[in-house]
Amino acid sequence: MTHRIVVNVQTGETSQVDLTAEEVSALQVAEEIRLSQISYATKRQSEYPTIGDQLDALWKGGDAQTEMLAKVMAVKAKYPKEQA
Repeated sequence: MTHRIVVNVQTGETSQVDLTAEEVSALQVAEEIRLSQISYATKRQSEYPTIGDQLDALWKGGDAQTEMLAKVMAVKAKYPKEQA
């Protein structure tokens, strides 16, 4: 069962109230909408290797560079660019 906390701002008293199935469903829909509005670029940014790691791989070259490219391309495939 999902609950919400209700706070009386005048007294500071709190109480726990059960959410109805409709309220839970509405919260789930709202969260899905919020997540869908996060841009692909933001999603990618959080999963890319750090800039330092990317530069290190470029400097080393060879297998390190190839492995880094594979990591970056995997993130790009996971979060494709949105079509306009």
